[in-house]
Amino acid sequence: MTAPFKNSAVARLIADRVDALAYRKTQREIAAEAGFANANFVSILKSGKSKLPLDRVPSLARALEVDPAYLMRISIEQAVGATAAKAIVEIFGSPVTANERTWLEELRNASDNSDPRMTARGRTALRGVFNK
Repeated sequence: MTAPFKNSAVARLIADRVDALAYRKTQREIAAEAGFANANFVSILKSGKSKLPLDRVPSLARALEVDPAYLMRISIEQAVGATAAKAIVEIFGSPVTANERTWLEELRNASDNSDPRMTARGRTALRGVFNK
């Protein structure tokens, strides 16, 4: 079987999370928590042999202990391709993760809810937080 999604962000994330969680739960347990009838389906997703069905994103995100908005964002691109995913995001906006919501709340608090524009100084300061 070929692996057309081998290098996708979804396949990499699933493989990384299965490895990270291996000390406390097996791949079979992750598959069961995600509601997959076939425990081998996690291996199929990890290897990139199949797309992650979008309706499975919430349950797999819980099983992998990742933010469902992040998994949905990368799964949409895998499901429909980069161009269509860009159009979806342009129309509906990008899914925001719980961590991103925390940053946004802090930005609003720090700016007294003033809706500040992004300035060169602000961009530089923010990128500095991430050593960029």
